[in-house]
Amino acid sequence: MQTQPEITPANWGMVATLGLVWGATFLFIELALTGITPFWLAAGRIGFACLLTCAVWLWRGGKVFLTADTAWGALIVAGVLNSAIPFMLLSWGQQSVTSGFAGVSMASGALIMLPLAHIFVPGERITSRRLIGLGIGFAGVVILLGGQVFASTGNPLEPYGRMACFGAAACYAGSSVLMRRLPPIDPFGLGALALAFGSLLVIPTALVVEGPPPLPDGRTLVLIAALGLIPTAGANMLRILVIRSAGPVFMTLVNYQVPMWSVILGIVILGETFKPVLLLAMGLILGGLMISQWGALNRLFRRGAQA
Repeated sequence: MQTQPEITPANWGMVATLGLVWGATFLFIELALTGITPFWLAAGRIGFACLLTCAVWLWRGGKVFLTADTAWGALIVAGVLNSAIPFMLLSWGQQSVTSGFAGVSMASGALIMLPLAHIFVPGERITSRRLIGLGIGFAGVVILLGGQVFASTGNPLEPYGRMACFGAAACYAGSSVLMRRLPPIDPFGLGALALAFGSLLVIPTALVVEGPPPLPDGRTLVLIAALGLIPTAGANMLRILVIRSAGPVFMTLVNYQVPMWSVILGIVILGETFKPVLLLAMGLILGGLMISQWGALNRLFRRGAQA
């Protein structure tokens, strides 16, 4: 039986890295979409990341399950939920909803995760402190994104676009729970096969929905390669390591960091306007994280004091 996972300094470092990397991803996607269609961008990211991670996995021996226990069905479903379906849902949904709403829907993954982990993952129970902390963090995300969150675009497909965004958040939550419940498995094998199964769905879907892939220019190809290498392949491996070692609920801390970093990088790199409310939002986000993970922080600080 799985017990309450032990949170280590390495877990905190990986979660912080994931927040920054995925927060910066929006900048690269915005640039890449000027030279390629949305579904083919998702297919390119997943395809490139799949080739890279599979090469590394095979070079390390190509191991999958480390014991006699196997769960191929759960592994396939986790792979599809981890990248293929959410990438396509977001690509389609963001055609009719504001980017602010899409950001809030991703942060809602932390709240979707709570009941799923409570039911399906031993040791991941809902506590009042964890619930309060996640609620405060979510409020910070809403403030961070401002009034645009619930602003209507006037598009008749907007209700369906909003459902698609929440569906993507639910996919990420579901994949995290499934990955945590898998029997002992090589993390490189898990990462490679999850992307491989996702590619088998995304690439044919892009072909059916958008036709043959467009021929992107060199700049776009470089951006797609960078998206596949860093936020898709590299970050996917970090995500799996965090889920397998620290649990899916701890992994949801990334959901609140991504909007924060995307706003900061927009101000610093794109020259977007700084708003004082940003400080309030950041305070709520960081405060919510501290409350929800107070037990892990206490254990970490005690170990540091004893060292």
